Amino acid sequence: MAWTLLIVSGLLDVAWAICVKMADGYSRLSWSILSFILLATFIYALGKALQVLPLGTAYAVWTGIGAIGSIVVGIVVFREPATFVRLFWISVTLSGIVGLKLTSS
Repeated sequence: MAWTLLIVSGLLDVAWAICVKMADGYSRLSWSILSFILLATFIYALGKALQVLPLGTAYAVWTGIGAIGSIVVGIVVFREPATFVRLFWISVTLSGIVGLKLTSS
């Protein structure tokens, strides 16, 4: 259950990042409100997951989900560049996340 909460929290972090971008410097009220709701929700889920999971591994996995997810959304939705170098470093990050998950207790 803790890993599920951590993954959900990471995905909510990606949704939060999208909302922050769409809020346009917090000048668009509906996107701004949604971003604060998502922020509170992902922090709550992360906190619950951290009650069970080791801090270092959980935080690294959560950060990786948010970073990789945000990069993928940026490439797919916001048409940011998908260069070989960016994709290479995404794969390195993903390898590190998988390695941490596999070696955690």
